[in-house]
Amino acid sequence: MSISKTAYYYVSKKINKDSEITDYLRTLAIDHPRWGFEKMMQKIKLDHKPWNHKRVYRLYCELKLNIRVKPRKRLPKGEAKMLLQPIKANVCWSMDFMSDALTCGRRFRTFNVIDDYNREALLIAASFSLPSCRVIQLLDQLAVEKGYPEMIRVDNGTEFTSHIFRQWADKHQVLINYIQPGKPAQNGFIERFNRTYREDILDMNLFSHLREVRLLTQDWIVSYNKNRPHEALAGLTPAQFSNYRQHMRVVGKKEPAAMTCNCGISS
Repeated sequence: MSISKTAYYYVSKKINKDSEITDYLRTLAIDHPRWGFEKMMQKIKLDHKPWNHKRVYRLYCELKLNIRVKPRKRLPKGEAKMLLQPIKANVCWSMDFMSDALTCGRRFRTFNVIDDYNREALLIAASFSLPSCRVIQLLDQLAVEKGYPEMIRVDNGTEFTSHIFRQWADKHQVLINYIQPGKPAQNGFIERFNRTYREDILDMNLFSHLREVRLLTQDWIVSYNKNRPHEALAGLTPAQFSNYRQHMRVVGKKEPAAMTCNCGISS
């Protein structure tokens, strides 16, 4: 035919014997999108298909049916830091979230903030949604009255590790002290506060509306700060403890040993 050998080449007429397997795998992938290779192979064996698992796996990969597995975010372990009580207010705030449900079954969350100095309940905000932007808004509103703290102690929740929250902390020169993952005892002040709040309010009442949670919580905060004695404060309430420390500094007297021992502070 006067054709150059370089222009003519042999085309294989081999029949694709894998078409049956690929069609079967595509059908399974459409019917069961979350099935991986192991589950599909089990189904193949149940249907008594004479296909080798190596051959099936090769075609499974060629069809790109692999289920994407979201990699687990590895949090830095950080360093264990001793839980100390500050010697004045607004040095360190502790924050955490709690959750409960209304009588209709709808879940809600509370954002709790206390001052480590005298365990004063600064804020308990109840809402169905508390993203980082809402947390920042609540803290800015609280800062209008109290001012911004030097440091905050939080866990590794997404609300506190987000870029928005970090940028807010840098803007207001607030140091973020992250506890080690899985070590809630390192945030012991707020954990103890959460227990008291749950026992007094969340576990003692049935709420049909979020407004009921907020009203009872506001009354409870006033009672907690002014009427509830605190063992770590030598039997004083948070309000009395602040007044006592201020009075001792004014008169220049040394605090009783019981006060400094129970509180874990030095005068």
